[in-house]
Amino acid sequence: MFSWLARIAWACWKPVRQYARMSKEEVEDSSIEDSLVWGRDLEKHSYGEFSFAVVQANEVIEDQSQVETGNHATFVGVYDGHGGPEASRFICDHLFLHLMRIARERGTISEDILRSAFSATEDGFLTLVRRTCGIKPLIAAIGSCCLVGVIWRGTLYIANVGDSRAVIGCVGRSNKIVAEQLTRDHNASMEEVRQELRTLHPDDSHIVVMKHGVWRIKGIIQVSRSIGDAYLKRPEFCLDPSFPRFHIPEPIRRPVLTAEPSVYSRVLQPNDKFVIFASDGLWEHLTNQQAAEIVHNNPRAGIAKRLVKAALNEAARKREMRYDDLKKVEKGIRRFFHDDITVVVIFIDHELVGKNMTVPELSVRGFNDTVGPSSFNIIQGLM
Repeated sequence: MFSWLARIAWACWKPVRQYARMSKEEVEDSSIEDSLVWGRDLEKHSYGEFSFAVVQANEVIEDQSQVETGNHATFVGVYDGHGGPEASRFICDHLFLHLMRIARERGTISEDILRSAFSATEDGFLTLVRRTCGIKPLIAAIGSCCLVGVIWRGTLYIANVGDSRAVIGCVGRSNKIVAEQLTRDHNASMEEVRQELRTLHPDDSHIVVMKHGVWRIKGIIQVSRSIGDAYLKRPEFCLDPSFPRFHIPEPIRRPVLTAEPSVYSRVLQPNDKFVIFASDGLWEHLTNQQAAEIVHNNPRAGIAKRLVKAALNEAARKREMRYDDLKKVEKGIRRFFHDDITVVVIFIDHELVGKNMTVPELSVRGFNDTVGPSSFNIIQGLM
């Protein structure tokens, strides 16, 4: 314990002693190229280009993500795990395939099909929990936020559980960019979420509790929707007092969390220029408008890394640190300064919408630097 605390203290103390607000030039010159940062500066998709970046903070990265490209469709997934990486990894391995299977069966893409893909993924992970909880009880306390976007036939479909966020940048008057949030944050910090939970659980006075200055559901978790977190959904997965962090004194009568996504769709308009998909590690440090202006006012290549860099600069500033010193903090310890952060920026080039462009069918997994053939070819018949 002393060694762990000493490492944190050292990481904090030295930068504070050396702190001075970085000039704009220093920010621009500093590099985020280190072993904890991964990115693909610019790739093609069926409606334009995309940029992708991930930075690791946890000892084992809990963010998982993917971009799937095909000739007529683009898929984005951002999965922000908590309690461990198992749920986010499971989603990355299964949700897109469920979506493609259901889309092939029904011959289309729709909001209902997105809901069905989420439900199938949730059922699959809870089955895994049931099979393994005897030897690994804490798998019942592992879950993940899940943000998915699909562009198909000129329509953008979004589905979300948790507090990852999709923000679209639209050009308004005087060529100024306007940020519009497309997702709803399912987080107990939001008054509307707390009210929703109280309405659903009128007999539970402890459904939301303020703990250490933070609103938490049952005093444990902030997000109200997730995939996984089986112990808060079914009594059979409740954890006993030997796991005090996740123990609930009274068995749950009904699910406390849900995997039902908020779903949104819109036909893309000429003033819709890009969509930012990101885990909450980005939004903790940047507003929607700040992120949109960074994308709008800078070159496309490497823009996802630029957003990550802006968030890390802000995280360093909040701790009165130099950014270059934050980069030297190792994974695990780094989690005390910022979260894992995943960013995907999808640019929309309207001159390509509706045209039969030849685009490489690629499956890109965040942080793993793996690129393989996409599974979009299994539904080419409905494209």
